[in-house]
Amino acid sequence: MWTTLLLLLAACQSISALPAADPCAKVAGKSFVPPADALACQKAFPFNETLRQNVLTNVARVFDFFTFEDYYLNSPPPFQESTNNIRATLAKLNTTKFATDYDFSKALYDFTTQLNDGHTRWFPNCYTSYQNILPAPVIILEEGGSQNVFIAPDSVEFFTQLGTNFTDFFDSIHFDWKRLAGAKVLQIEGQDPLAYIDHIASTVSGNYLDHGVRVNSVLTSYRISGTDFSQRLGDLAGPTSVSQVSLTMRLIPVNSTKAESVTIPYLANYLGAPFTDQASYWAANCAANEATNGVDLKTFRQILQPTPRRPKAEIIDKSNSNGIGLPPPFLPNAPPVNGSTGVIKSFILPDKKTGVMFLGSFEGDFDQFQSDTVAAIDDFKNAGVTRLLLDLTNNGGGFVCLGQFLHQYLSGSDFGYPGFVSTNRANPLAQKIVAADIAQGLDATLSFYSPDNWAFLNGTVMPETHNYITPSAPFTVNGRSDPSSQRFHDTCELSFSQPIPKTPPFDLSKVAIVSNGNCASTCAMFSTLMNERHNTKIAIFGGKPGEELQFKGMAGNQVLEWADLDTEIKTAGVKDDPLAPPDLLVSGNFRHNWRTAWSFLDETRPIAYVSELPKLRFPYTKDTYNNPQNLWTFAASKLFT
Repeated sequence: MWTTLLLLLAACQSISALPAADPCAKVAGKSFVPPADALACQKAFPFNETLRQNVLTNVARVFDFFTFEDYYLNSPPPFQESTNNIRATLAKLNTTKFATDYDFSKALYDFTTQLNDGHTRWFPNCYTSYQNILPAPVIILEEGGSQNVFIAPDSVEFFTQLGTNFTDFFDSIHFDWKRLAGAKVLQIEGQDPLAYIDHIASTVSGNYLDHGVRVNSVLTSYRISGTDFSQRLGDLAGPTSVSQVSLTMRLIPVNSTKAESVTIPYLANYLGAPFTDQASYWAANCAANEATNGVDLKTFRQILQPTPRRPKAEIIDKSNSNGIGLPPPFLPNAPPVNGSTGVIKSFILPDKKTGVMFLGSFEGDFDQFQSDTVAAIDDFKNAGVTRLLLDLTNNGGGFVCLGQFLHQYLSGSDFGYPGFVSTNRANPLAQKIVAADIAQGLDATLSFYSPDNWAFLNGTVMPETHNYITPSAPFTVNGRSDPSSQRFHDTCELSFSQPIPKTPPFDLSKVAIVSNGNCASTCAMFSTLMNERHNTKIAIFGGKPGEELQFKGMAGNQVLEWADLDTEIKTAGVKDDPLAPPDLLVSGNFRHNWRTAWSFLDETRPIAYVSELPKLRFPYTKDTYNNPQNLWTFAASKLFT
């Protein structure tokens, strides 16, 4: 109740400062608005010191659980760009003068984004409620033996799907965005286009430690959004949050030889909760709600399912909530095989030898993912397919155990443990949580910290009384003591709902992976397992010419959302501990990487910090950047020789 009162007070304070014309009323109820109008609404809330102290205290104490904090003091090559003294930056944010709540929240959002770890980011729902859309997504294409930046040739087919609410705005200002499709880009904001793409990769994209992977995130690309084929705008043409009103490009349109400068307007697309004015905007999007903070699961013990909670490793891409379909001309024309109604889309290529599984994520229905895998592989085998191509393009991760299921199914049960050796950070509050869980007899149905979530390295499940975090295991990172828990295995095999074959269903030398490197979390762990354990051929498309590009994006072992961590703390009964983060007074989420996966190539290094390059690199062409089947056909001709 006290939290609600504080929030109402904060909202009333904001309302008392309302200008004569309510800037939020101007944009209320509209799907698309000029970015300046969206910003006027979001900047209408004055800076509030109480909210800053609440948010920064929460963030600082959550960082105590972040497994990679000390790596940031001097990030190892080739990931030096992410180096940051996290505590010093938080101290600076605590003393900087801000005019509005937006300015403070945006500064914190940008700081965590530029850590380039998709598991560890601050999302202020108040100010990530708009996606800024530029009707000119860019892509690097090879043409005539050289690579250049172009506005996506399919832009007209792509943006028309947004409907007249989008296109009518440009008609009303007499801006012909359609003629830009396919144009060659010579400069962006007065810079070489590749340099500007680097700038967006460094400041806007986030999520991935590797700069080369972030370059591909800037560009438009195909994906699966939910369970449907989709096209991602990219971080230049579709960033989350509003900061620019336009972008100036120097370009040469299709069927022209004359260069011209064009200032292209952005249009902001509203993704948040409905509102009518400034007060209701704050109440719907900015004030903490019943889902913001965690709960004591012991109070729900009688109604909870008696099954362990399922660990996740995934990024948050808010553009997924505005998934624009892949234009029909570019959808695969090969008939899908069984098991293609969920996040996996599977096909047999016209060569009749190659089966393709396009894994949009490791999300969705947990059991359906497993049954779809089996159904597709059975169909492949029955059709005489001998080669398997896995497309992981823009796979944002999902359930940790589904990645391990797929690895186990492809490698066979005789292979043994299908995951990584793991740890979490042994900070004092984490040690208190584990001790409290053991003392109260809590199990894996109530807590991720409970020992029975994990197994010893010999595969035996830990008893509920085994304290795996005290005593801690000594470890030093960049000269700082950073102790961890004892090392352990996942127990994913207990959740497999499909039988695992004893031996691989395909010759593993005939299994290959393609992606754009935007393969996050569970996807990154899966591809790294295939690389480190089986030397699988991996080919990456796109990226900046001449710049290295890793095959994996963000590779933490498990993420906890703020509400998840708070639930761990409250269920253990240690919320009153002075080390515990306070409940948030605003609607936000400071997620963090909670577990480390250790490399099989070097057991002293997390896989996140092991440079692992693809065996093959290919540029996108006009025939492959948004046409999955064309890309698969080309990749099969190169990977299976």
